[in-house]
Amino acid sequence: MVYVTVPDPDGLDVPAIAAVAALDDDLRRGMYAYARRERRPVTRDEAAAAVGISRKLAAFHLDKLVDAGLLRFGFAAGPVVKVGRRPKVYEPVDDTIQVQLPARRHELLADILAEAVLAEETGETAREAVRRVAGERGFAAGEEERARTRPGRLGAERALTVAEGMLRRYGFEPSRDSRTCVRLRNCPFHPLAEKAPDLVCGINQAFLAGFLNGVRAGNVEAALVPGAAECCVELRQAE
Repeated sequence: MVYVTVPDPDGLDVPAIAAVAALDDDLRRGMYAYARRERRPVTRDEAAAAVGISRKLAAFHLDKLVDAGLLRFGFAAGPVVKVGRRPKVYEPVDDTIQVQLPARRHELLADILAEAVLAEETGETAREAVRRVAGERGFAAGEEERARTRPGRLGAERALTVAEGMLRRYGFEPSRDSRTCVRLRNCPFHPLAEKAPDLVCGINQAFLAGFLNGVRAGNVEAALVPGAAECCVELRQAE
């Protein structure tokens, strides 16, 4: 399963929102549902007949669905109908479109839990395996962020600024409470964090600590803040 995850700086998944908005039309929704039911590439004529409109109008709406990332197009096999051209055919993309406000990253949490089950080491408890895997995922995200931004030497303030970019993309809604402390106003693992706070908050802390290690922000720590009304972790200058 692939999630569309190219959010804007505020953590909102713009392509996914645009894709869902494209379906706020009876004709497009009907043609998209038809293409999914057929489980094969469909022509403009077939899509038009499915919803009872002209081929020209169907072509307009099908191309809008392609622009929104819901369908992809190709060209039909077989004899050429017009000189030098084969008819266009359309089929659904494989990506899963998901929009949640505020942002949620349940797929990340599920991936961490699944990998921990499969990669649990001898003598390691399940909880230890989960935290280790979460830290590894965070470390990889930190290395990726460092390669992308090339931040150079990181003091506490600069490290927190770099971290804020990642935090927004993951939906944490960071807020700089002071020059050396960032609070997280949203938990992307909610509401699962309410059901198992010790487990999920531990995963959260391990992931963010791993990120800080990956981005080489050794002077900043991911600290648990028990009883916090929002995310259970804050990033702050290490004492």
